[in-house]
Amino acid sequence: MTEIIPSLASVASRYDAVFCDLWGCLHNGRTAYPAAVAALRAYRAQGKVVVLLTNSPRPKSGVLEQIAHLGVPRDVWDEVATSGDAAQYALITGAVGRRVYHIGAARDESFFAEFADDLQATLASEPPIVRVALREAEGIVCTGLVNDEVETPADYRAILLYGKTMGLPMLCANPDLVVDLGDKRVYCAGAIAAAYEQMGGRALYFGKPHPPIYDLARRRLAAFTGIADPQILCIGDGIATDIQGGIAEGMDTLFITAGLAAAEFGDDPAAPDAKLVHAWLEARQMSASYAMGLLV
Repeated sequence: MTEIIPSLASVASRYDAVFCDLWGCLHNGRTAYPAAVAALRAYRAQGKVVVLLTNSPRPKSGVLEQIAHLGVPRDVWDEVATSGDAAQYALITGAVGRRVYHIGAARDESFFAEFADDLQATLASEPPIVRVALREAEGIVCTGLVNDEVETPADYRAILLYGKTMGLPMLCANPDLVVDLGDKRVYCAGAIAAAYEQMGGRALYFGKPHPPIYDLARRRLAAFTGIADPQILCIGDGIATDIQGGIAEGMDTLFITAGLAAAEFGDDPAAPDAKLVHAWLEARQMSASYAMGLLV
């Protein structure tokens, strides 16, 4: 049964590293959570390693710029692995062809332009990826909605129907369905990909809960620490992404209940009702190793 714990410090000695989600755990899309910052800083002070593991479609460089702007200090993390990084490898190796149509916001331009050091050799050895009009495309790349503050997946119905009719595969750079931007819930690329699959289209995923992002995170952790078989704790508020993915990878998990599902666990986000947490997880046939309200 999932153990309700008071703090990350209460289990810190059991793990060499954490894979920590960003949105809903370390920040809310507007600002960093001071208590989460303090918890990760204290964890690292014990000689432990923090890898930020995010379903952001942005490559590592873009995420670092974003979290610095949100007030996440440099001393709370050691490495970063993003869904964008993992999806970029698939993009440059031609997983959805070399002529692609892009669905996404202007802020996601870095997905096509900025590549981490460990992707440079592959990038140099492959033919270029060209963005084209939908009618000329071999595949679709979805990094999100063009304007996620006003649009929904329904706004893309015509594009998706055309893509499905033409048999175009879709590379989804962010499997999340929704995130909370401050106090507003907005759709992510995963919602577009889900709508595409419901129509009969084929979508490819590389972020949580799918293996490619964990493979990437482990490689970056190993390069940083040299530890052969580290004990890793996966932290996140997404039951179908962070927790399901961690379980599938054979790692312990810490479910942050005050994130996406906060309304399910009582009136105080910081102190979830244990009975409600256990019943909610059981209904989803999911058992996190631990749970807590806010990351502290």
